[in-house]
Amino acid sequence: MDQVIEQANALGPLAMATIKALIVIVIGWTMAGMVARAIRKRVNASEEIDNTLGNFAASIVRWAILLIVLIAVLGLYGIEATSLVAMMGAVTLAIGLALQGTLSDLAAGFMLILFRPYKLGQYVDIGGTAGTVKDLNLFVTELVTPDNVQIIVPNGQAWGAIITNYSAHDTRRVDLVFGIDYGDDADKAMRIILDVAKADTRLLNDPEPWVRVTNLGDSSVDITARLWCNAADYWDLKFELTKAVKEAFDKDGISIPYPHTVMVQQG
Repeated sequence: MDQVIEQANALGPLAMATIKALIVIVIGWTMAGMVARAIRKRVNASEEIDNTLGNFAASIVRWAILLIVLIAVLGLYGIEATSLVAMMGAVTLAIGLALQGTLSDLAAGFMLILFRPYKLGQYVDIGGTAGTVKDLNLFVTELVTPDNVQIIVPNGQAWGAIITNYSAHDTRRVDLVFGIDYGDDADKAMRIILDVAKADTRLLNDPEPWVRVTNLGDSSVDITARLWCNAADYWDLKFELTKAVKEAFDKDGISIPYPHTVMVQQG
């Protein structure tokens, strides 16, 4: 290192400043990452603080350190902090016009943290884009789809969109619709659906399970079941009850008709 600095001194002040600037950038970049990771780990270790806040705080600290590194690097080239502030003030308007979207994302990031419409690990739909929230930082929200596809949503678009949070509440209602033949006993079919549902330990009894005939279709009598469960059990309960009811219908002679059309020919 001393040899490099001596060679830089031999080349002139500009080369020396460049070598020092590179050293400051490397050290500053490394420190920014280390401090951000430490803050994220420390905050997320607390059960009383949401992990979303830890990630956001780490992002703020990282960018703050990088800003200090930038000021230090400019200082090596003879640009003092006061001159830098004056220069920044002169170009603020131009930067604001050029980076309207970025500044909007930054402001939206603070709003998302303040009002918490979603948190890390929750499954949400943001303006028609659905996925599990993996990260929320100063500028973007990162979603991961069930088939492990990464989606980056700018915070400005997220804050301005309709947000549907499927994980906000501890419980969810599972709606199932079964069609039976017009010749079958609707009361018997409803009892079968209710018995199958109550046999599943994931079903919640409050609110009480609801099973009713809800529609007389072209080919079937439609029976709707509205059942409550813990949010984490929603999909498993939905899929497994659909299969279990079908098997119970087969066992008890309840038929699920195919759509069909009756042709009437007049002589």
